[in-house]
Amino acid sequence: MIRIVNVQLHGRSRYYQADAGDLDLKQGEAVIVEDEQGTAFAYTMMSPYQIAAEIYREQPLKILRLATDDDRAQFETNCADEKEALKIACERVADHELEMNLVSAYYPFDRHKLLFYFTADGRIDFRELVRDLASIFHTRIELRQIGVRDEAGMIGGLGVCGRELCCASFLQTFSPVSIRMAKDQSLSMNPAKISGSCGRLLCCLNYEQEAYVSAARVLPGKNSKIRYQGETGNVESVNLLKETLQVRFERSDGPALVELKAAEVDVIFDSSKQKSEAQKAQKMEAAAEQVKSAEDKKEKLKLSTRKAGRKIRRKKIQSKKQGRPKPQTET
Repeated sequence: MIRIVNVQLHGRSRYYQADAGDLDLKQGEAVIVEDEQGTAFAYTMMSPYQIAAEIYREQPLKILRLATDDDRAQFETNCADEKEALKIACERVADHELEMNLVSAYYPFDRHKLLFYFTADGRIDFRELVRDLASIFHTRIELRQIGVRDEAGMIGGLGVCGRELCCASFLQTFSPVSIRMAKDQSLSMNPAKISGSCGRLLCCLNYEQEAYVSAARVLPGKNSKIRYQGETGNVESVNLLKETLQVRFERSDGPALVELKAAEVDVIFDSSKQKSEAQKAQKMEAAAEQVKSAEDKKEKLKLSTRKAGRKIRRKKIQSKKQGRPKPQTET
């Protein structure tokens, strides 16, 4: 078993897993860990927990020691210097007239270098800026370009749900999000309602996408015809989570819109299923044609190879006949 503890590193938006070893750690305890940048100041997010070594495939960070009073003082100094460095760097960016937006500055705990994170629309030639900053801070300077989602995670904030941003709290990686997901979940196509603080589509559209897709496979689609207690109606809308249908019936006293459970109705015609089946059939036909064309190409290649081999053999026979001495006749 391995004792693992989740830690929040200074300058990082997401939590990381570290090997707790034999340390007696509690939530909110300050520790010094070793990561790819060197050493970093971190806080534990919870008490250590155990994981079986045979199922744990990742490489956890190493906790060097518990933070001392000197370490805390060094951390506070680093934080103050980072704010001052960011301010100076923003002024130098303006002087060099570079189209980039500095997000944050970061000193590793041992201060062996100074990192600046920035966003930009394209590639930026910041070589002169790096030399300028190195002459000011007298240390190794690194500038790293990040995306707008990473920027939102570093800055933090609240989402449209009222909770802390996922990218600033627990999200480890950014999964692809498409507008198709918003359509599958019957959400408004208003960009302000389906976009996050970063201006991109909400990451949480991924969380329930599988549930919506699974429900859409089972439930009838919009404009389907159904039968309920002898009446035939047309499906106006579908609530995938509640598994209910808004059905319009044409009655003698006028049209009526009724909400029904999907399990209570009989589907007569489902346009979405037929469309998907037709698309599936078209894909199968296209795949069959590709296989057939590939086989035809192989057959043509075989025939051309055979013809080429025959020509080579004929040329060899002819060259042998021409090189053979003619028989002499006695006179």
